[in-house]
Amino acid sequence: MNAPIPTAAAQPRLTSLSHGGGCGCKIAPGVLSDILKGSTGMPMPQELLVGIETADDAAVYRLNDEQALIATTDFFMPIVDDPYEFGRIAATNAISDVYAMGGTPIMALALVGMPISVLSTETIGRILQGGQDVCRAAGIPIAGGHTIDSVEPIYGLVAMGLVHPARIKRNADAQTGDRLVLGKPLGVGVLSAALKKERLDAAGYAAMMDTTTRLNTPGPDLARLPGVHALTDVTGFGLAGHAMEMARGANKTVRLDWSRVPLIPGVRELAGAGMVTGASGRNWAAYGHEVRLGAGLQSVEQALLSDPQTSGGLLVACDAASVDEVLATFRRHGFEQAAEIGEVLDASGDGARLRVD
Repeated sequence: MNAPIPTAAAQPRLTSLSHGGGCGCKIAPGVLSDILKGSTGMPMPQELLVGIETADDAAVYRLNDEQALIATTDFFMPIVDDPYEFGRIAATNAISDVYAMGGTPIMALALVGMPISVLSTETIGRILQGGQDVCRAAGIPIAGGHTIDSVEPIYGLVAMGLVHPARIKRNADAQTGDRLVLGKPLGVGVLSAALKKERLDAAGYAAMMDTTTRLNTPGPDLARLPGVHALTDVTGFGLAGHAMEMARGANKTVRLDWSRVPLIPGVRELAGAGMVTGASGRNWAAYGHEVRLGAGLQSVEQALLSDPQTSGGLLVACDAASVDEVLATFRRHGFEQAAEIGEVLDASGDGARLRVD
């Protein structure tokens, strides 16, 4: 006998179907390192300009002297209960990696895993519609994809883009003396934890939607600035984790001025009340030994530094003379909370990759 087709009215909350949501689903950095350390692959072709060496945001393959192909993929379980918004967030997050390399998106493929016996076709359709609408806003088609029947709902994209080979911005090319600029405020993981515990108010939810569905469109314009040396986006490993990837790739130390780091309104109070994700603790366990926290910084600051950001902001390393131009580029694209938050220093002798004052 065939199982009844679920109806939207009878189905559970999306977030109740997943053990983690958004970029908080990522495998912890330490575990991922253990998984990958024994893997070997074929020699990389010289056309592969960016591979896995520095945990960059996307792979980049030279097509010719004028074009390089950017390829990336990102998918996760629900971070919100509204299916349409879940689709929008997941698609925005996936396309961000193209922008983070300095590129322009050209097309996407959908990755869809859904518990068909639990969710209605209407709900699944709304998830896909959210992703399609974000791709439309980015000016690209969803040209295909793949679907499976899975235990937890999963949605994301393979995103592809183009960039001039001379304008690729890796996460590993920061220079001593560079300033760091962050494009979006922190706190998405905290808000998602509060939402799952039904402790998030309407203003917090609106702020969460605003930041997670805002495409990182400044990327290509930032890549054209000669003073911009490195670029990445802050996602599942938190600001601390992605800043340290930048530091490791360049063999430098990053210093953050915590007082200048933008936060989504209310997240410090929510974090202080225990609204943090399990991923935050796993992140810190993996890399906390490489972080030096200044006097007066407490467990709340630690949680916010390691807070997983879904569809987070671009992190830019640029020379001091370019800071105003970088900030103006963000403002031109509507990123009013972009801020200078730190600097790049010579490598520390004590093993610290990140200092937070």
